[in-house]
Amino acid sequence: MRYTRDHKAATHEKILKGAVMRLKENGSAGIAIAELMEEAGLTHGGFYAHFKSRDALIEESFRDALDTTARRWRARAEKAPKGEGLAAIVNGYLTREHRDDVSGGCALPALGAELARSSTKTRRIFTAKLEEAIDLVASQHAERPTRAMREEAIGAIATMVGSLLLARAAAADEELSADILKAGRKKALAGNEPRVKRAVPKSAQGKVAR
Repeated sequence: MRYTRDHKAATHEKILKGAVMRLKENGSAGIAIAELMEEAGLTHGGFYAHFKSRDALIEESFRDALDTTARRWRARAEKAPKGEGLAAIVNGYLTREHRDDVSGGCALPALGAELARSSTKTRRIFTAKLEEAIDLVASQHAERPTRAMREEAIGAIATMVGSLLLARAAAADEELSADILKAGRKKALAGNEPRVKRAVPKSAQGKVAR
């Protein structure tokens, strides 16, 4: 049976989204081709009409998962009032709802450990997408020298991802988990305050620094 181009694209997307969900939940070991194809209503052999190999599916899953996170961050920043883009990203990220939604949430906490057993190409995809995320977050920081903005963006992302990971690990203790999310929000935004230049007192003007 010949399928239309739209049908093939929809099937490809269904297989990919199923793989992304499993990647976040159980790592690449949880991606079973036969199971994915059964969900798509196709045979195991039909998989190769969509992906060259299982590795190719994993690589595309990494890319799709990280692109989804970037789109969500960008959408939150664009909807926020001027100067509040980073707060919108952080406050939308470190929530109980996101903590509890592993398969539908951000890929970064789930994929970090996965990289150690991933291909070189997959690791390169990850670092390229991480750089894009850093650039996006850096652009939301209060005006800084470029290097400082990058450093603070890296710090904010590391704090967000680490806080979410810890909050999920501590979810059995709701109070502790909530405290981790709260502390993470505070720390991730700590470097975003505008830096006001202090006026030089007239009494000090013209004096030679010692």
